[in-house]
Order: sequence, then structure tokens, then C-alpha cells
Amino acid sequence: MLDKAEDIHPLFRGAPKSTEFKKLRKRIVQQTREAIEQYGMIEPGGKWLVCLSGGKDSYTLLAVLYELKWRGLLPVELLACNLDQGQPGFPATVLPKFLEEHEVAHRIEYQDTYSIVMDKVPEGRTFCALCSRLRRGNLYRIAREEGCTAVVLGHHRDDILETFFMNLFHGGRLATMPPKLVNEEGDLFLYRPLAHVAEVDCEKFARSLEYPIIPCDLCGSQDGLQRQQVKQILDGWEKNSPGRRQVMFRALMNTRPSHLLDAGLFDFKGLERRDAAAPAADELPPLFR
Repeated sequence: MLDKAEDIHPLFRGAPKSTEFKKLRKRIVQQTREAIEQYGMIEPGGKWLVCLSGGKDSYTLLAVLYELKWRGLLPVELLACNLDQGQPGFPATVLPKFLEEHEVAHRIEYQDTYSIVMDKVPEGRTFCALCSRLRRGNLYRIAREEGCTAVVLGHHRDDILETFFMNLFHGGRLATMPPKLVNEEGDLFLYRPLAHVAEVDCEKFARSLEYPIIPCDLCGSQDGLQRQQVKQILDGWEKNSPGRRQVMFRALMNTRPSHLLDAGLFDFKGLERRDAAAPAADELPPLFR
């Protein structure tokens, strides 16, 4: 790792010198670089709108992308963006101050989507779906205004696993957050470079660097949400069988359509069998092949 003060980005000033942190940093950087390369996220002349919520995941995303860029491994322009959605109690000065002090190019946008969500969502229902759609629409608009080619989010491995099980348990489909997709209009990519990174590593990383973490419950999200229930299930499996999360995550990258039931994904009707009594083609005399 780069250790000299003049050799690191300001986001890493004051980083712990411990071997444990260096291994953590190296692991996150390697996993992020792996995802970027595996899913083809880099394009010539790219400019990324890096979404910063103030949570541990988005801080980790921002720092790691700047490290990769600092090392010459990420030839794209980075612009950090925080969308202040008007939640009561949101500390509006924290992120602008942090980004300025750490010399990060940024844009702060205020859009009171909180009031819209509170007005439209019936009492007792969860806010997340509508809030997410409004947030995503504003981020795409900002990306266009800034000439960006991609919107970059801090979803990690555990977010992807939780979404898979939410779709399995409640949506009746096998689907999750893809590391890379194109928006409906077709003019912007959406990337998740932390797709291979564990949530616990994001938490250790952000807290080790003492980033000013903003809690994610400012909107008053209800206890017992489906995602929290799924997280508890996964936590239980992981506790009883350490490493279970990573095994399940690998399964998402190792699907076998012929061993599932989706006839739109695999041509079951087109399967043919060979009569056991009939000779194989290579067993026929040349004249009959």
C-alpha cells in the first residue's frame, strides 16, 4: 500500500497503520477492481456520478474509486453527488464539509422527495420503493446535466443477496441487483462496483478512517421491513455456518438454466433424445453420415 502522506489521496489521510487495516484495504480494492473488470464498467472518456449518502457503503465506494484512480487503474472522471431528500434531521452541512476538506469534486442537490413520499404512501406501508424511484430519477437528471456516462451506487454483496431473497420470498422470481445495467432511456449506465465486497468490510473500513457516518433511519423507516427480516435470516445462517453468505453469492454467478424451470430461458421443448438402439453419427459408415 502507499504509505507516504504525499502519495495518498486526502481520503486516506490518517489511515490506521495496522496490518489488519492494510489487509482490509487491499481486499476491498482488489474486489472492487475485480468487479469493474469482470462486468466491463470502464469505457473511454467515461465520467461517473458517484452517489454519496453519508453511509458506510458510499464512503467506502468513494474512497476505493479514488484509490483506483490514484493508482492509474480507473481512467474515468469522478464526481461525487449527494442528494438531500429533505428528511427531518438530516445534517446538511456534514457532506459538503467532508468533500471540501478531502478535495473531492462534488455536487450537492436538494430535492424534497421526503414530503412527496409521506403524502403518497399510505400509513403502515413502507417508504422505500417510492423513495428509491424518486431518488433514482433525480440522480439520472443530475448525471445528464453534468455530462456523466454512469451513475455509480454503493450496493455491496450483502445488498445483492438480500434483494435476491426478497424477490424469492416475496416477488416469486429469481432476480437481484445486477452489477451493471442500462437505464430505461438507454443513455446512462448504472454501476455497482462494490458487488463483491462484504458489508462487514465496508463498516470496518469507514469506521477505521473515522468518516462522519450519517444514519440511514432518518426517514422513520418502519421496523420489520422485508429487507430487515431477510437480513436476520441471513445473519442466522452465517452464524450457524460461517462463510454461507459467500457460498450463496457465488451461486448467483454460477446459474444453470437447464436445471431450473424457466422455459423462456432454456428450450426444454427443443430437447431431443437419441434412441439407444440407433448408432451415433460417428459410428455410421462414411457413406451414411
